[in-house]
Amino acid sequence: TCALPIYHCGGISWVVTANLLAAAVMTPLLGRYGDQHGKRKVLLACLILMLGGSLLAATTSSLALLIAGRVLQGAAAGIFPLAISVLRDEIATDKLPSSMAIVSATLSVGGGIGLVATGLLTTGGDDYHNVFWLAFILSAAALVGVFVLVPDPHKTSPGRTDVAGALTLGLTLVLLLMPLSQGSAWGWSSPATIGCLVGSVLMAALWVRVERQVDDPLVDMDMFLHRPVLITNIAGLLLGFAMFGQFLGTSGLVQIPPSLAGYGFGASVLKASVAYLLPGALFGVIAAPVGGRLVRRFGGRVVLAIGTVIGTISFVCFAFLHDHPWQVIGAGILASIAVSFAFAAMPALLVAAVPISQTGIA
Repeated sequence: TCALPIYHCGGISWVVTANLLAAAVMTPLLGRYGDQHGKRKVLLACLILMLGGSLLAATTSSLALLIAGRVLQGAAAGIFPLAISVLRDEIATDKLPSSMAIVSATLSVGGGIGLVATGLLTTGGDDYHNVFWLAFILSAAALVGVFVLVPDPHKTSPGRTDVAGALTLGLTLVLLLMPLSQGSAWGWSSPATIGCLVGSVLMAALWVRVERQVDDPLVDMDMFLHRPVLITNIAGLLLGFAMFGQFLGTSGLVQIPPSLAGYGFGASVLKASVAYLLPGALFGVIAAPVGGRLVRRFGGRVVLAIGTVIGTISFVCFAFLHDHPWQVIGAGILASIAVSFAFAAMPALLVAAVPISQTGIA
């Protein structure tokens, strides 16, 4: 059944898809803008868009306006690379790994806590507006914090805005992510799905050609294909898939009535959030600074490898040991530790591989 009963389920999927597309398109653009024009300025712009999107989503009952609000909220994804760039500008080298680890861990920890908060705010009713009011309050607090505490940048790398690169990259991502998000509704063998996937390949080739030819590209292809950057980005893609798979998979698994499927625990949304997801989020908070210390001592490659091993163990546990609540909770804790370690390592690997002028886009 739909979580928001005033709409049909096909429309609801676009509430998620629109945010995903906006985040994917805006993140590299905002990262590059931060490199060129100052991280603080672009951070404030991201948060203003997030604030406006949250307010719109919190006050509307129109599907079109709700989707528009979610598009504006997609700008929040640009905060992460900008925050890492600020740290590289402002933090001493010996403290940088731990600082980046803590910021990186907020991505996974915040997702877990967000799911718990959603469970609490929607208990006993279907009103989704409260969730967006919470997002509005948190965005406002973050906006004030950045305005007051984040200093103006010491260095920028001015250059022309690569409009052609931004458009071709944006179209590549849209054509790729739309069928991945909507394929189950469109049909995986439908002309729309296949056409979008083929179009994404062709557009990606055009994007690479454009970036090779312009003087000041949005994405420097030599940097993008540099082995440490490329491998780290691939690892980020796979770990991001694992992180969201763990969040959503656990939530779905524990809510399934065992009498219906032969597995699951029939948990409510609230119990799924608090009892099954919150422990992992809390352990992720603890693991983040530990991961930073390990990066400083052993290097990013070692810590990323440790994180992936722990993550593999956690998903093997999910696959074979899910008959009791403690097994699912334990596997979730391992997954959160794995993500925190990996997210501590990946920014350190990227920062070590690129000059300071390319931190945001990398």
